[in-house]
Amino acid sequence: MGAAVAVVAAVLASVGVGVYALTDDDGDRSTATSQQQGGRDDERGAPEGGGPGGEGDGEGDEPRRVESGAVTDSLSGISLPVPEGWYGEELQVGAALTSKESYDCPGDASKTCVKGGAYSAPAVVLGTRGGTAEEVAKADIAANAEESYGGEAYGRITSHDVLASKAVTVAGQKGYLVRWRAVTQEGSDGFVQSLAFPSPSRPDQIVVVRFGVDTDQRQTVLDEITEGIEVAEGGRGSGQDV
Repeated sequence: MGAAVAVVAAVLASVGVGVYALTDDDGDRSTATSQQQGGRDDERGAPEGGGPGGEGDGEGDEPRRVESGAVTDSLSGISLPVPEGWYGEELQVGAALTSKESYDCPGDASKTCVKGGAYSAPAVVLGTRGGTAEEVAKADIAANAEESYGGEAYGRITSHDVLASKAVTVAGQKGYLVRWRAVTQEGSDGFVQSLAFPSPSRPDQIVVVRFGVDTDQRQTVLDEITEGIEVAEGGRGSGQDV
C-alpha cells in the first residue's frame, strides 16, 4: 500500500489521548477528526528507519517497534498480532502494523511504499460515522481505499470489486468487515479492508482497523490479523522489541 500507513501512524502517534473524550457524548466530533487529518500532506514518507514519531501528549519518543507476538492498542483494549515479515507499534490512539518490504511508489518514485499495513483507531478519530459496526465498516471502506491506494502514490483508483461484506466476531465483540480489491491507475492493485467492532474496554465506542495489502501478497494475512485480534489489558506491546 502507499505510505499512508506511515503517515496515519505518525499522525495518530501525535494526537493526544484527550481527544477521545470527545466521543463520550453525542457532541461535536469535528475537533478530533481535524486533529487526526492535520499534517498529512507533508509527512508521506517511508516507514523504514524506526517508524513514526510524535510530540503529542504522550512520551514524545518514537513508538517501540514490536517484531513478533502482538502489539497493544491500550486505548481500545485490544492487541493485534504481528505477522511474519511485519512489525508493530503502539500509538497514542491506536496501534499500527507495517510490512518490512518496501519499494519506490509507482506514481511517485520519490516516495516509498510498503507491501502492506494496518492500523486501529476509534471511528470518531477517523471521522467515520455510524451507530453500528456494520454501518461504520461500510461507511469507512471508500476512505480506506483512497487513503491506501489513491493519490500520488498509485494514481487514482479506477474501479473496485467487493470481495467480502460480512459479520464477524472480533475479541469477543460482534463486528463487521468489508473487503475490496482496489484497481489502481499505476502499479499494484490492493486488497483493502475496513473492520469495525465495539471496543472491549469501552463498548459504547466503535474501533476501526484499516488494512491495505498489495495483491501480490497473500490475502490470508487479512484473515490472520482479523482472527488474531484479542482483548488486552493495556501496556506498550507484548512482543519482542528492538
